[in-house]
Amino acid sequence: MSRRCELTGKGPMSGNNVSHAKNRTRRRFLPNLQDVTLMSESLGRSFRLKISNAALRTVDHRGGLDAFFAKSKDVELSPAALKIKKEITKATAA
Repeated sequence: MSRRCELTGKGPMSGNNVSHAKNRTRRRFLPNLQDVTLMSESLGRSFRLKISNAALRTVDHRGGLDAFFAKSKDVELSPAALKIKKEITKATAA
């Protein structure tokens, strides 16, 4: 499983460790990913996603998973999240 947020697409970044003597060695900054279960109100079921802490705060701020998917762009979402988004849009349209 890659270290990438399924909702925002946030992934690892690279940078340098800098010692006291200013020696630089390459390192990776990994996103703060959490395994969470989010509930969809329109579908009435829950989904397990691996998302970043920032994405979890955004879902709470926007008012839940359904509202998050309504405002999200398809480019940022993972294939599993795209499938969930299509199910939710189909359920809200009907």
